Amino acid sequence: MKSSTLALTGLIFAVSMTTIDQTIVALSAPSIQQNLGLTHDGMQWAVNVYLLTTAAFFLLGGRVADVVGHKRMALVGIAGFGVTSLLCGLAPTGDLAEPWLVTARALQGVSGAIMFPAAIGIVVEGFARESRGRAMAIFFAITGAMTALGPIAGGYLTVWTWRAIFWVNVPIAVAAFVIVAVAARPSVRRRERIDWLGAAIVAAGMGLVVFGLQQASPWGWANPAVIGSLVLGAALLVLFVVVQRRTGQPLIRIAAFRDRGFTLSTVATLFASIAFISTFFFLSVYGQVSLQLSAAETGLLFLKFFIGFVIASRIGSVRFDKHGARGVVLIGGIVGAVGFGWLATTATDLSIHADAFFNAQTWPIVVAGAGIGLMFSPVSTDAVNRAIGASYGEVSAITQTMKNFGGALGLAVFTTVVTSRLTDLLTDSFAKFGGTAADAQSAVERISGASGDSGSGLSTLPQAIQEQIMHAVRSDYASAVQWAFWGMAAAMVVVAVVGLLYPAGRTSLPEDAAPAAEPSADTATV
Repeated sequence: MKSSTLALTGLIFAVSMTTIDQTIVALSAPSIQQNLGLTHDGMQWAVNVYLLTTAAFFLLGGRVADVVGHKRMALVGIAGFGVTSLLCGLAPTGDLAEPWLVTARALQGVSGAIMFPAAIGIVVEGFARESRGRAMAIFFAITGAMTALGPIAGGYLTVWTWRAIFWVNVPIAVAAFVIVAVAARPSVRRRERIDWLGAAIVAAGMGLVVFGLQQASPWGWANPAVIGSLVLGAALLVLFVVVQRRTGQPLIRIAAFRDRGFTLSTVATLFASIAFISTFFFLSVYGQVSLQLSAAETGLLFLKFFIGFVIASRIGSVRFDKHGARGVVLIGGIVGAVGFGWLATTATDLSIHADAFFNAQTWPIVVAGAGIGLMFSPVSTDAVNRAIGASYGEVSAITQTMKNFGGALGLAVFTTVVTSRLTDLLTDSFAKFGGTAADAQSAVERISGASGDSGSGLSTLPQAIQEQIMHAVRSDYASAVQWAFWGMAAAMVVVAVVGLLYPAGRTSLPEDAAPAAEPSADTATV
């Protein structure tokens, strides 16, 4: 095996840890909360802080990787992710549990933000120009698909112990570290400064915006803290753009957005992520509450999505290599919109099937996954192809920031809509059986933790009545989550529109992607 191919394998292992962790912890949250005795808010922070810190530090991670060296920062990120995963799995019970787990998860996010942009740079530098496109397609397709494997793996690992969802990262990190250290070619270090002021401004801005979006559902959109976070975060991001335009060596080159293709690729990534990331949360709750599946069986829903994603990713990559991104973005948006719209129409079909794998939602989920898979890898690859100079870490950081921001935005908006609709439906349903609005609210809160137990004071009612209540919970959540699936379909319609506006033709990686044969006076090999 060539060293470049071996390095690609190690990087796929490494980055897959970060994409899997976006979804695996959410599915295992009820088990973690119960075993560690965490509060509901504490568990939510353990899930959300990973996304928050990743979004806040991606741009800095990309710039540091470009300046200090892609290989060096990839190794730092891999080691950091392995260590913080170990710490997550070692979280103690008692008073220390909450701060320990939240802090370790935050540091996991920072490690991922360091690792991912550096990995892109290594992939680009490690392959000859004629084979870079295929290598990038493989990288983005596999690491993107790993997001869907998180819930599948989590369902089975949690049966043993929830700690295993973190500990499984440790041997993967060790293997990835060794492979990258041995196989990846030395990076070129630039004699450039890092815009630490810009890094602080964008980290604070992105952190506040993501925080405001995450807290919008539990606190309400009218909450002063939510409004303040969103407004201040947006103001800081505007300030960041102003600072970057006036800085000689900025954190990101605003000039990159003059390329219409690059701008549209980031928009496509944003809206596809609104659907992509949100899918895993809502399918998880829908599977366990409405379809009454176990955590392991719910993983089968994601396997269906994964199958559609992987097959379509291969098709999309081949078409991208031949014709460019325009066609696959357009077709992917249309297919995704059809899949999520179809899923919305079948969500209320709760009929029981002898085979848990095949049900009314099987083909809609496969089609939805195919829509995402068709366009997700091509737009990411096309964005890197449009990098200015050799700023691959910087460009990948921008696209990944859009991915995380899209996920946070989708979850915030869809959760608010679904929760509001579910509260109304359950209030009416519970009233028919002698329940109160407080009973309905209690059920809504428990459902947000993926538990089918209504959790209300209705347990004193006759068994037949309780069974009717449970049926109401199942059917009402299915009706409510339809709104989220329709929202995902709408996001994919926007992706299709972006495809119509996308520049036609192929975009190849620039000639200067190849690393310099000899370090110049302004560079040093690391």
